[in-house]
Amino acid sequence: MADSSPANSVPLENIVAVGCTPLGDSPSAKNLADELGLTWLGLVKPKLVRDFPVLLIMDDQGLALQLTGKAAPGPVKAEFVTGKMGYRREHGGGTGQLVARAVGLHKTKSGLHVLDATAGLGQDAFVLAGLGCTVTLFERNPVIHALLADGLARAALNAACAPVVQRMNLQTGNSVDWLREAGSDVADVVYLDPMFPHRDKSALVKKEMQVFRQVVGDDDDSEQLLEAALSAARYRVVVKRPRKAPAVNGPKPATQIDGKSSRYDIYSLKALPS
Repeated sequence: MADSSPANSVPLENIVAVGCTPLGDSPSAKNLADELGLTWLGLVKPKLVRDFPVLLIMDDQGLALQLTGKAAPGPVKAEFVTGKMGYRREHGGGTGQLVARAVGLHKTKSGLHVLDATAGLGQDAFVLAGLGCTVTLFERNPVIHALLADGLARAALNAACAPVVQRMNLQTGNSVDWLREAGSDVADVVYLDPMFPHRDKSALVKKEMQVFRQVVGDDDDSEQLLEAALSAARYRVVVKRPRKAPAVNGPKPATQIDGKSSRYDIYSLKALPS
């Protein structure tokens, strides 16, 4: 997913407020609201909230993003232990997974350092770390960053996930600026998954996408991000796109890997080590 709010977005404090359920950690949630500069609502029921379209809410299972209103879908979390990611960790298909092939894990036995510049909920980064990569993650949207940090902290307490999380290093700040200042060869592979400016209603089916559209919007600097990534990666840059979307403006990818709904554009700089 994307790593920023677009430059022309509505300020987060007008979109997101922080609340807590009766079984959640209210002091921690209040501290988070203060850190992010967001309104603290105290104990709330999301479907009764009308003043904010999105809640960052703490319940007994951790931190979640929740659309408000009567017809709102369920909460969205950065979840690695159970659910889809838990199943994928155990039955994901190893280096045959599309993201693993795009990064090049089927071609090299070396443990790659991957820099995920648009971490979102960290799902692709977790898959790559589970396959032996060291992954540096950047997520510049502060609300999504908080969600991801909470998910990684909870996963670190699980015996099966802890070794994977140890290979993941979540950073703060803007990845474009960091890549521009870091110089060349800062990571073996730079991985990008910018938010594509969908206009099709079908793009809003998943609840994750609905809430991300509210909080993150579209990435307006994908071209600059690709340029910075190409100057910083050692072996390749990988850009995840919707399958029928155009490539990011800039150099043409050397090759592509197509999936059912997504596509990976691969910009090869030099051969991976065998």
